[in-house]
Formats: sequence, C-alpha cells, structure tokens
Amino acid sequence: MIDESLFRQTMSHFASGVTVVTTNYEGRLAGLTVSSFASLSLHPPLVLVCIDRSAASHDVIAAAGQFAVNILSEEQEYLSRRFAMHDGEKFAPHSFTLSPRGLPLLNGVLAQIECRLHSALPGGDHTIFTGEVVDARVFGGRPLLYYRSGYHQLG
Repeated sequence: MIDESLFRQTMSHFASGVTVVTTNYEGRLAGLTVSSFASLSLHPPLVLVCIDRSAASHDVIAAAGQFAVNILSEEQEYLSRRFAMHDGEKFAPHSFTLSPRGLPLLNGVLAQIECRLHSALPGGDHTIFTGEVVDARVFGGRPLLYYRSGYHQLG
C-alpha cells in the first residue's frame, strides 16, 4: 500500500477549483470547503462531491437530502478558509441568501448549483454524494484554485 504522505504529495500536484458545499436541515445551516467536486453526467445532470465522514456537515447533507455547490472566485480565499474550520460561525450575516429550496447560497461566487441528493456511495473515509442538478446560476469572474497545498489564481 502506498505511504499516506506520498499519496498526499502526489495528489497535491492536481490543481482544482475550490467550492463551498452548503445545506440546511430543519433550520440548521451547514457547510464546508470542498475541492473534490466534479460533473458526473449530462443526462440526467449530475455532480458529485466527496465529503469526509467525520465532517460535521456530512450527516446534515445526508439528512437534508439536498445541497448547494458554491464555486468560489479568486477573491474568496477567506471563505474557503472560514468553511474549512471545524468550529466557529461560518455563515456571516448578509454573506448569503436562502434559495426558494432553503439552501444557503453564498454571495459573490462564480456560480451556484442546487442539487437534490441522488445517491450516497462509500468511498474509504469519505462519502461520495451525487446530486441531481435542479437549478444553477452563473455570475462569471475568475476561479480560486488549490494547488500544491496552497491557494492560487490564474496567471
């Protein structure tokens, strides 16, 4: 089996966009920073996010049966850091709106995707949540990137 530090180092060479996955279950807002996000299918429109089973938001997403993916812009490193914290208030007043489905959507992002939970599959210490896209909005701008364990911007 491969050494964990070598695996982490190797995977850090894959640049990814940065998202914040949010949800709302019975008035409890939850969210976390996620770089393991991808488009999965066009017909039906599906995306996937991989969430650590020990993350506080994991069980809230499963219970809510829906989630939003907020794709961060290059100016939003602070949001990525805030939602990566285990403790503290993540949803600052006036930093988000609730969609008609009740999902928290962050302000100033590149794009927002609202999903109905399609399936939850085991993936080691993570769960692979697939979501059927039920709504989306694109605002534009430049993405925040994560590469070699740090934040970057397009050149």
